[in-house]
Amino acid sequence: MRFFSLLTCAAALGSSTLGFSLLESSQEAAPVFRTGVALVHVDAEVTQDGRTLTGFTKDDFRVFDERKEQPVLHFSADQEPLDLILLFDVSGSMGAVVANIAAATRQGLRELRPGDRVCVMVFNSRSREVAPFTEDLDAVERTIHDQVLGSRFGGGTLIQAAVDAAALKFMDQPRNQRRRAVLIITDNMGMRTRREQSVVRDFWEADALLSGLIVGNPVFRTLHTVAIVLGPQNLLMQAGMKGIAAKTGGDAISSDDAGPAFQDAMHRIRSRYSLYYAQPQAKPGATRSIRVELANSAAQRFPKAKVRSRTGYIVPSN
Repeated sequence: MRFFSLLTCAAALGSSTLGFSLLESSQEAAPVFRTGVALVHVDAEVTQDGRTLTGFTKDDFRVFDERKEQPVLHFSADQEPLDLILLFDVSGSMGAVVANIAAATRQGLRELRPGDRVCVMVFNSRSREVAPFTEDLDAVERTIHDQVLGSRFGGGTLIQAAVDAAALKFMDQPRNQRRRAVLIITDNMGMRTRREQSVVRDFWEADALLSGLIVGNPVFRTLHTVAIVLGPQNLLMQAGMKGIAAKTGGDAISSDDAGPAFQDAMHRIRSRYSLYYAQPQAKPGATRSIRVELANSAAQRFPKAKVRSRTGYIVPSN
């Protein structure tokens, strides 16, 4: 979970990049700092009828911590640089859609900007890092082409273990004012290997969201059809990634056309709103709930809109 002392922010980020203020809530206002205040960060996405809505301001949101509304002290929209882990499924079932993934990658990387950092990881029966975080986006594309899509696909699919490994990777990174996200590219066909809530807690502690691109796989569809004929006990298991994504504030897009879907997933990560509020007094290590909703005026403008955000966080020990 990203908690900032305002004094720490000033030292680490420099006044030119600071927007936190306990006395002024406008992005344009000159920041005024008080020491000893930890800020809770939560990203939010607003959707309606399957499309992302933009153009909201700080006053359009309400944030609740343990059902108690909290004043939003800082707000930003599509301004923070991105730390992104691209997590590729290289299990045996994914071999049938390699060409589709290659085209999707080229389109999806167009959403990245100078200053963004990308780490590339792969998984099958185990997870591993292929390339560490880098701002060299051309090198990222070469890595994906040569070392991911050009490698031999095989093995099982331990999705929950893989996304947990990505969350733990973020925990090893220094705290900063960057949006953190994991984008997993998979057919979501695998074994459940972890308790969902334990993986969610790691994402909350890492202050990262999980989004998924579920690629349509003709092999999976054929096997699933055969399993239905043979009986329910033979149904292939989906690996539980969607539930984890929802609780971290992310989502999962399913598509047979991975190119536009990859680009859309990347765009939705970039177009989220970042809200910060003062952390209420709480015992370190405690789990606290978060709910973000539209303020009445915004809800009246968009009566069918839904707000997607993380559903909780872990109170840090320092």
